Amino acid sequence: MNRLVHRPGWNLGLATLAFTACFAAWSLISPFAKSFKHEFGLDYTEALFLTAVPVVLGSLARVPVGWLTDRRGGRLMFSVILAFSAIPALLFGYADSYWGLIGVGFLLGVAGSSFAVGVPFVANWYQHGSQGLAVGIYGMGNVGTAITFFSAPAIVNHWGRHALGWIAAGMLLAVAAITALGARDAADRRPPAHYREVLHAGWRLWRLAFFYFITFGGFVALFLLMPTLLQDWFGYSKGEASAKAAGFVIAATLARPVGGWLSDNYGAYPVLVLVFAGIAIDAAVLATLAPAPRIVPVSIACLTLGCFLGAGNGAVFKLVPQEFPDNAGAAGGIVGAAGGLGGFFPPVFVGLVKDAEGTYTYGFVGLLVFVGVSLAIAVWLLRTAPASELRGTPHGQASA
Repeated sequence: MNRLVHRPGWNLGLATLAFTACFAAWSLISPFAKSFKHEFGLDYTEALFLTAVPVVLGSLARVPVGWLTDRRGGRLMFSVILAFSAIPALLFGYADSYWGLIGVGFLLGVAGSSFAVGVPFVANWYQHGSQGLAVGIYGMGNVGTAITFFSAPAIVNHWGRHALGWIAAGMLLAVAAITALGARDAADRRPPAHYREVLHAGWRLWRLAFFYFITFGGFVALFLLMPTLLQDWFGYSKGEASAKAAGFVIAATLARPVGGWLSDNYGAYPVLVLVFAGIAIDAAVLATLAPAPRIVPVSIACLTLGCFLGAGNGAVFKLVPQEFPDNAGAAGGIVGAAGGLGGFFPPVFVGLVKDAEGTYTYGFVGLLVFVGVSLAIAVWLLRTAPASELRGTPHGQASA
């Protein structure tokens, strides 16, 4: 057992398990947005704001969590975040008012900050040529959302929301114990980073933050919106809509390590160009279909969109340890915060427009506009980036 805990693959597996559990907790509210809308007499803005609330703390907390991970290690931080998240998960089962759910959702955001723990934890176990794939595999913890979408409505239908709270809390505490006992930080962990140094990187940092604002933000916004959107478009039940939305999450989850692997072998910028072009096409298709949606083209567009967003997430987080090999935790926290915030604003915007205009079209038009800017930047970087960046050589190191 002692040899096992000092292997990269073992710690990557535990980090992925911990992230999966955190993401499952982070997603608890989304499948029930439509139900809460009817239960509490909410409009679309209020209902979708409720689903987006966990994103706020989950985004902002990624910065201090990344800083603490650099100093205290991923094993401790994962264990603390998992154990703390069990409290709001349990309270979710008993919250009986809109503002009570807002408070629970805000605290569930702590679980969403966990991504900033795993990036430096995993990257420290792997050489730079394998970091894209390793961090991409870790990012497959996004599948926690699909687990929640599949299981949470069924649990509530059979045993009630209080049972879901107890099950979620028990799961989080169990994974916290497994992580605390079984994980280890890499022996050659890099020294703590200074955020001032990372922030002074300027364009090197902000381009990654903007890319992740689109790729991860788009993923979060869509998995928050999709159960409600599918119920409105096709009249699905809560369980049916959540199960179908899980397909989008699974597609994005499986594509993430593929994006990392492609970036390891061919460079992140070519991957990002293809990703943003694909997202733009799918956003245009969904904007066109929104007034009169049809299940087959909507399904194809959503599944391929999930693949493009997932691959984009993997490509961006190939660039983080490449650009900041000594400051992966700090840079990952800032970039991750930008991605999380990218998931907060679209549901609120879509809710406002849905209440005012009665359509989802403008949400997809907004995605198309932002991804068009991202595509232009990615093409420019592909044409102007030094050859060392395209090959994946860490910033500040000479190419071999």
